[in-house]
Amino acid sequence: MTSSSRIAVRELPVFPLPDVVLFPSRPLPLHIFEFRYRIMMNTILESDRRFGVLMVDPVKGTIANVGCCAEIIHYQRLPDDRMKMLTLGQQRFRVLEYVREKPYRVALVEWIEDQAPTKDLRPLASEVEQLLRDVVRLSAKLTEQNIELPEDVPDLPTELSYWVASNLYGVASEQQSLLEMRDTVARLKRESEILTSTRNHLAARTVLKDTFNQKL
Repeated sequence: MTSSSRIAVRELPVFPLPDVVLFPSRPLPLHIFEFRYRIMMNTILESDRRFGVLMVDPVKGTIANVGCCAEIIHYQRLPDDRMKMLTLGQQRFRVLEYVREKPYRVALVEWIEDQAPTKDLRPLASEVEQLLRDVVRLSAKLTEQNIELPEDVPDLPTELSYWVASNLYGVASEQQSLLEMRDTVARLKRESEILTSTRNHLAARTVLKDTFNQKL
């Protein structure tokens, strides 16, 4: 093991959550009520305020091997020691082994990052952003609501890929796959496929709606 890889390995308390995938730079609000996790959070608050979030597949009962470190940004204590807290995603990690299981899991983890890009990612990122705008525009037209793309959409390709992945709803397994990718190009391309499919679906529904309204 090299000195650099030793630096990248550390023990980290982990918080398994059903169908929740956290991404770097994305917020995650939490309500802590289970006794063992109240113990964990109280311990974390006395150190560096960081813990790992791992997705649990509620059907299979399995815990993902790749997750994202969360940092506690703000917290509020409630009656009977429950807590509400806001956390923010930091680095991604891979679990090497569990060093403790009780009262909560502590894992030995290594940090992981995307590979350095070999080409300009901005054209692909621009394509994904345009697809986002198309999806929002069609959703607004279909629902007859004022829906706009948030102002906090990142400009940088890697950060944009995390933002898009975190805003996919009801597809935790797909989000987990995107989290585990270590190639920004591959992540953006997969998101482009997902958004293209969504755009086409919304466009078809919009045409049907317009046709129906014209016949009334």
